Amino acid sequence: MQAFQRDLEKFEKLGAQVLGVSSDSIDTHTKFSKQYNFMFPLLSDEKKIIKKLYGTERITYLIDKNGIVRFIQTGVPNNDDFLRALEKLESNLQKN
Repeated sequence: MQAFQRDLEKFEKLGAQVLGVSSDSIDTHTKFSKQYNFMFPLLSDEKKIIKKLYGTERITYLIDKNGIVRFIQTGVPNNDDFLRALEKLESNLQKN
């Protein structure tokens, strides 16, 4: 998550919205966000609805504005891979 905060400006320049999701409580998210000075939202999935839809392990998704999953990374996120995928997506959108 700290890597996403570090590269937040790069993601935003490419039109991306970074969100963190876990089954932790809102209170836990608030404390965690303040501790690491995150400037992006952390969403609480206490009922595990999102977890059921997207999986239980650490997975990061790139979902376009139409709700289509365009990139998936399992394990520790690699921002360079995500940024390249975003750049490709943005480039394809500009061509159309």
